[in-house]
Amino acid sequence: VVCYCIFKTEGSKTGPKKMDEEKKRFIERGSHKGKGIAVFTSGGDSQGMNAAVRAVVRMGIYLGCKVFFIKEGYQGMVDGGNNIVEANWSSVSSIIHKGGTVIGSARCADFRERTGRQKAAKNLVEKGITNLVVIGGDGSLTGANLFRQEWPSLLDSLLQNGEITKEQREKYKYLHIAGLVGSIDNDFCGTDMTIGTDSALHRIIEAIDAIVSTAYSHQRTFIMEVMGRHCGYLAIVTALTSEADYVFCPESPPPTDWPIKLCNKLEQERAAGQRLNIIIVAEGAIDRDGVPITAEKVKQVVVDNLKQDTRITVLGHVQRGGSPSAFDRVLGCRMGAEAVMALMEATPDTEACVVSLDGNQAVRLPLMECVERTKAVAQAMADKKWELAVQLRGRSFARNLETYKMLTRLKPPRSAFDESGKGLNVLTKEGYTLAV
Repeated sequence: VVCYCIFKTEGSKTGPKKMDEEKKRFIERGSHKGKGIAVFTSGGDSQGMNAAVRAVVRMGIYLGCKVFFIKEGYQGMVDGGNNIVEANWSSVSSIIHKGGTVIGSARCADFRERTGRQKAAKNLVEKGITNLVVIGGDGSLTGANLFRQEWPSLLDSLLQNGEITKEQREKYKYLHIAGLVGSIDNDFCGTDMTIGTDSALHRIIEAIDAIVSTAYSHQRTFIMEVMGRHCGYLAIVTALTSEADYVFCPESPPPTDWPIKLCNKLEQERAAGQRLNIIIVAEGAIDRDGVPITAEKVKQVVVDNLKQDTRITVLGHVQRGGSPSAFDRVLGCRMGAEAVMALMEATPDTEACVVSLDGNQAVRLPLMECVERTKAVAQAMADKKWELAVQLRGRSFARNLETYKMLTRLKPPRSAFDESGKGLNVLTKEGYTLAV
């Protein structure tokens, strides 16, 4: 059996000679027999992780590798024993539709210490594992890269202590890493979408669509708090797709007089005949001084100034739950398969990579380069360089934000203008109020 694949690498071109310029691979069944691969999930769970785990296992088995689950993330790697088990084809049957991660995820303080990483290295050597697929956020991926960098010295320590043999030290002297980003926040730079983001948006939109019905009946204002401690992607896309009246996100804080602008916007909406208002607040929303803007604070502003019947709904971990969307299932499958191929093609000089989504292509990017770009966003926000923070998030984030701003410009009723068409209120003289 021969599998023919075409994939896009960073910097590949398109055009008449596309077939000649793109890399082509013939993948023969059993072509990498004897290699050991392990897959684990770490950090917060997200829908679509199981699809990625399934793809890693089946792609690895197809290529002749011995594939292992590492249960409970880094903690399972450190503890070893029954936490590291060999997977077979049927091990991943009937999991693609399940949310979360069937192999578990856990925070691990032990792995932060060298002694813990040394235990993990011993457990991997005993199983013959020299290839790791890490599914998690930037913290999990950074830990994996450190593990890879320390691998030779960890083996030397194990050899010196008599915990492994010279033959094992030589046979397993290289460790290769491939990362997949599983995060509902879409907070990792270098990929258009992270595994789980699309499903989380589905959960949020379903909830808002349900709330709109009761809000309309009672002419209420609802404030919806969505996840996004350090990234406002969920809040912005939710606002765009639910026709929200105002949105608060950490990368693009509102102006200092946001309470006035918010109330003015809501008043305009009601004056235009709207019976309800929806406000989206990211859990990490802040003002331009870095002070948190909470759902409670927003409610206080609305109630004190407009006397509107206002309610707060915090969706919380509902956003993480439920079955993954079709998009996340496909994304997990494609990224998982590409991660295995990246490991099989790795050489001793190959740096750790992360499999990302660029347009509709799965591409490999240097892992730490993407991690540093992600950290640069946090630094820009800490330095209050808001435009730079939005720019660093990437084109998709910036375009969604600009699209929301454009589509929520609202014309006030005719009563707000004089006979010449000039606005009677200084706040509405331009004919619209931005909702961000």
